[in-house]
Amino acid sequence: MEYTRLGNSGLQVSRITVGCMSWGDGGQARPWTKDEAFAEQTIKAALDAGVNFFDTANVYSAGTSEEYTGRSLWKHADREDVVLATKVNGRMRPGPNGAGLSRKSILQEIDASLARLGTDFVDLYQIHRFDPEVPVEETMEALHDVVRAGKARYLGASSMYAWQFAKMQQAAERNGWTKFVSMQNHYNLIYREEEREMLPLCTDQGVGVIPWSPLARGRLTRRWDMQTARSETDEFGASLYRDEDQTVVDKVLALAERRGVAPAQVALAWLLAQPAVTSPIVGITSPEHLSDAVAAVDLELTDDEVAGLGDGYVPHAIAGHR
Repeated sequence: MEYTRLGNSGLQVSRITVGCMSWGDGGQARPWTKDEAFAEQTIKAALDAGVNFFDTANVYSAGTSEEYTGRSLWKHADREDVVLATKVNGRMRPGPNGAGLSRKSILQEIDASLARLGTDFVDLYQIHRFDPEVPVEETMEALHDVVRAGKARYLGASSMYAWQFAKMQQAAERNGWTKFVSMQNHYNLIYREEEREMLPLCTDQGVGVIPWSPLARGRLTRRWDMQTARSETDEFGASLYRDEDQTVVDKVLALAERRGVAPAQVALAWLLAQPAVTSPIVGITSPEHLSDAVAAVDLELTDDEVAGLGDGYVPHAIAGHR
């Protein structure tokens, strides 16, 4: 495993992040989620492979993803050896203050997440999208107070417009509050709209990029007409991509066959070759998913292969924001 700093921060993270949305008590909404035994098995294997970065969210499976992740991590790792990230914003209960980025919500949800995770602090506390209903100053001051209280070491953000991200960073800088060190955005071979504004902004400002859905909900790992248990029930995922994307998927499959590797390795190697990218967040629902992700770190694509995979990209409407 290789390690790199998260943006301009001093925090060192593995080049692959394990995304923990894949487990928890998903109920009818997410019947594809895995149980706690699978979570523990996967986390142990990831740790053995050198992965030190794990990402979850309070809203994943109504908090049970955090519970499974925390219990599994502390069985197999010392707290100081793990970089643990979670997120806040999604709805956790009914009522006017059950979601969002108000001071009330942030201070409530960090304590609830820490209790579920079984730790006194998270290494990276991220806002799970932009909240247009709350002044950015209120959100940034509350997040700064979370850091000052020792409940988070660093702050991160997730998908939003570049102007929104810049506005939040400016509010923090203007007031001497903690700024974001990372951006978790939607970025992969068949969704590259982040290259227009967000990635150049992050590169210029020294913000680490940890893309979600780096394999496009698995679309980049299989024939276009193949379905999975997740794709059959994932309405959000179905809205992200379209049939024109098959051209790029076919290129990934063809290159994987020529190189004698899994398509997931090719798609992740392309992403890891992008200068702005720090550590893609890979969801794991089988042991092969983890082994392919780890192997991608060592797969070097030629400049022609990287360029060739990008040929045929079709611009998309913005997808993945609130």
